[in-house]
Amino acid sequence: MRQIVLPLLLAVVVCCGPAKDPAKTTFQTSVGWRPTLDTRADAAIVYGTISPESLQERLQSWRERGYETYYMTGIAWGGYQDYFTGEWDGRWHLDEGQVEASGDTIWHGKLIPYIVPTENYLKYFKEKHIKPVIDAGVDHIFLEEPEFWARAGYSEAFKREWEAFYGSPWRPQHESPEATYLSQKLKYHLYYRALDEAFTYAKEYGKKLGRNIKCYVPTHSLINYTKWQIVSPEASLASMESMDGYIAQVWTGTSRSPNYYKGVLKERVFESAFLEYGCMASMTAPTGRTLWFLTDPIEDAPRDWEDYKRNYQATFTAQLMYPQVDQYEIMPWPSRIYERLYPVSAGSSEMSRIPADFASMMQVMTNALQQMPKEAEILPRYAVLMSNSLMFQNEDPYLSDFFGLALPLLKNGHRVGMVHMENLGYKKALEGVGMLLMTYSNMKPLDPEAHKYLADWVKRGGKLLYCGTDTDPFQAVQEWWNTGENHYVAPADHLFEQMGLEAGAPAGTYPYGEGHVCILRQDPKDFILADGGEKTLLEAMESVVGPMIDHRTLEVNRGPYRIYAVLDERNDSDFRPVTADGCLIDLYDPALPVYTTRVLLPGTQALFYDVEKAGKAPCILAAASRAYEEKRTKNSFSYICKGPAETFNVTRILLPAPPVQVLVNGEAFQADWDESSQTVYLRFPNNPDGVDVKIEW
Repeated sequence: MRQIVLPLLLAVVVCCGPAKDPAKTTFQTSVGWRPTLDTRADAAIVYGTISPESLQERLQSWRERGYETYYMTGIAWGGYQDYFTGEWDGRWHLDEGQVEASGDTIWHGKLIPYIVPTENYLKYFKEKHIKPVIDAGVDHIFLEEPEFWARAGYSEAFKREWEAFYGSPWRPQHESPEATYLSQKLKYHLYYRALDEAFTYAKEYGKKLGRNIKCYVPTHSLINYTKWQIVSPEASLASMESMDGYIAQVWTGTSRSPNYYKGVLKERVFESAFLEYGCMASMTAPTGRTLWFLTDPIEDAPRDWEDYKRNYQATFTAQLMYPQVDQYEIMPWPSRIYERLYPVSAGSSEMSRIPADFASMMQVMTNALQQMPKEAEILPRYAVLMSNSLMFQNEDPYLSDFFGLALPLLKNGHRVGMVHMENLGYKKALEGVGMLLMTYSNMKPLDPEAHKYLADWVKRGGKLLYCGTDTDPFQAVQEWWNTGENHYVAPADHLFEQMGLEAGAPAGTYPYGEGHVCILRQDPKDFILADGGEKTLLEAMESVVGPMIDHRTLEVNRGPYRIYAVLDERNDSDFRPVTADGCLIDLYDPALPVYTTRVLLPGTQALFYDVEKAGKAPCILAAASRAYEEKRTKNSFSYICKGPAETFNVTRILLPAPPVQVLVNGEAFQADWDESSQTVYLRFPNNPDGVDVKIEW
C-alpha cells in the first residue's frame, strides 16, 4: 500500500529579496476601508478576489490609511464559480465538490461547494487567484482552512484520486473501519499536495519578479477539526518547505464545543481554548514557523452580546497564557463585529450593534496586544501526544480519549502541553517534558520512526504513560505495523518492542534505560466519563513522578501584564479565594478601574496592568485607541489617538503629577484623577482621523 512520506527535518526555503518581518497584529476583511472598521492593527488581510470593489481598490484603501496589506482566500472553498460553471476552461466541474454517501454535495454557499482539490482545480487556482494577487503587489498570502469533511468521499473526482493514489478501486468508507481510515488519509494527502503546489508556485512566481513571497495557513486546531470531523494536513504543514507559518483560528465558536469531565457534558470555553492554542503553539514551536493567535469578539453562530463578551474574555485570556507567542489576528470580519445587530442579552428581542462598553473593552484588549511582550516559553512538565491520524478514525464528537488525558491535569492547575508525532524528529519536540501521556485508542502512528524517537527519549530518562486497551477496530487497518515484514496486532506492540517489552504488555511500570514506561490498560475516556475517574490517571502518574502539587490558578506575567485563570470543577474541600494584589488596572472593565486587591472566583479570568511595572511617566497604560506622535516636555504630554468611528476611547495615563489642564481637540476636558495610582482617566469619542490630546501638570 502506498505510504505518505512527510519530512521530519526543518526545511530550508530559498527566497530572494529581503524578508520583511510579518506584522505583530492583523485582521481580515473582505471590504475596503470604512471609518467604522479602522481597527488600527498593523496589517489588513484583504479577503478574496471577488467583490463589488476590485482587489486593487480594496488593497489601496487600506494602504492609504497606513496599513500593510496581505491577501487571504479559502483553499477548500471560495468564490470560484467561474471554475465550476465552465467559464474558465469550458467544462463544468461541479463533480469536484465533496459529496456525502447520500449523493448530496456539501456546500459552503451558492455554487460554492467544498472542493476535492484536483490537479485541474489547482491549475485554475494558481492562474486566477495566486498570480493576480502577486501582480497586485501582495507579498504575504494566506490560504485558509484546508478542509475535507470526514463524511465526504463519494464524488467521482474523489474516486479518481483514490485510484491514482492507492492504485486500487475506490472503496466506500462506510463499509469498514479500514476503508474509513484510508479515505481520511487520502483527504489529508490531497490538501497537503494542494497547499504545497499553490505555495511553491507563489514563491517561484514571486522570485521571477525579484520578490520574496511569504505563505501562511490560517487553520483551526487539530483538536477542533477532530471534534468537528474534518480532515486537514495540520502538523505536517510545519515541515513543508513552501509554508512559512499559521494563524491559529481559535475562538468561542471552536472552544465552546462541549466535552466531558467528571461525567458532566458541558461547554468549557477557557479550558478548550487553552488546549487549542497550546496545540497550535506546540505544533509550530519546534519548526520555527511564524504563528499568529486569533480571537473573535463574536462568533459565526448567532448569540447575544452578553454571551459573546463572556466567552471572548475566556478565549482572550487563554491565548495570553502562551508568552512565547506575541503575534495576533485581533479579529476577523470587523464589519460583522461593529456593524451587525445581535440580541442584547439571552432571550431578548431587542437587537443592537455592539454595546459601547463592550466595544471600548474590546479595543483596550486588542490595543494591549500591540504592546504585549514576548517572553520565554513556559515548558510544560506534562504533555499529551497527538497525531494527525486523530482525524482519520474519530467518531466521537466529544474527543473524550484526548480530553481524558488533558482535562484531569489542566483542572488541577498543571500547564499540560502537547507533542505532535509529526514533529518528533525535531530536537525541541520533547524539550522540558517530564512525562508524556499517550494512547492509540483515538489515533495511530503514521510511520515507525516515531516509536524510535519515543524509545530513545525514554532511554535518556523520559517517563511515558501509555493508556489504552488496544481493542478498537482501527487497530487492524492495513498499515505499516501489519504489512510487509511487520505482523504486529496493534501498533503499540511495535512501540513496546523498542523498549524491550512483550507484545500486549500488561498494566504496570517498567524501567527502560534511565526512564520508565507506565502502562494503564484503560482507554482515557474512562478518566472523564464518570465522577472520580480522573483519580485513576493522577494516581498512576504520581506512582512514577512522585507527588504532583495542585494549583487552583493559572497565572502568567508578561511585562506589566498579569493574566489569571481560576479553575473550577475541582476537589477542594474548602474553597479559599484567589486574590491578586498590587496597583492593578482591570483591562476587562471599560472604566479601567484601579485596585489594590481583587478577589477572583472559580471559573473566571482576569487581565491586569501592573502600574508598578509601568515605564517612566508620562505614559499611556491602557487605551481603546492607538496613539501616534507622542511628545513629552517637562510639564506636558501630547499625542494623537485613532480608533474606529462610532466607538468610545477610554484611556488611563500615568502622570508625574495631577493634571492642571486637559485639552481634547483643543477644548478643555474634565478628566478623572486617581491619586493612588497617579493616573488620569479619559473617555471621549474615537475618530479614525485622529483626536489631539494634550495634558499639562
